[in-house]
Amino acid sequence: MDTQEIEKKEELSRGQFLKQLGLSGASLMAFYCLGTSLTSCSSKEADPAPITPGGNGNTKLDFVLDLTTNDFKALKTEGEFVIKDALIIVNSAGAFVALSKACTHEGTAITYRKGTNDFRCPNHGSEFKIDGTVQKSPANSSLKVYKTEVQDSGNKLRVFE
Repeated sequence: MDTQEIEKKEELSRGQFLKQLGLSGASLMAFYCLGTSLTSCSSKEADPAPITPGGNGNTKLDFVLDLTTNDFKALKTEGEFVIKDALIIVNSAGAFVALSKACTHEGTAITYRKGTNDFRCPNHGSEFKIDGTVQKSPANSSLKVYKTEVQDSGNKLRVFE
């Protein structure tokens, strides 16, 4: 056999490869779906409340952070922030602010600047005030703002729409 014949025999399609592994398309899809949504089973982690459907058929964001856990205890300190999924949550002068972390210009993750108490997009330099409004373009629309509610004597923070 020459090299070309060997290469042809060794080439497998994705479907053939998965069949050799014993995975069907359905089982692979189930694996991906479960694999991307499962998180650690540690009882020390804050488990967000489930996202509940809204009245118009859309899902609404609604979860609670346990501020006594390592993942979120920084929020008990003024000027600190955490990233939770697609949100950036800040303790700004004792008040909690929760905003979408995606810049409205091109979707790059924004960063919080403690010294100026605002947000900046590292991609093109857009800047946003603490209330999510644009203070410097190229972004031309505000960040989505979410409501917050302190619970359990300051040990929990609910973030919702």
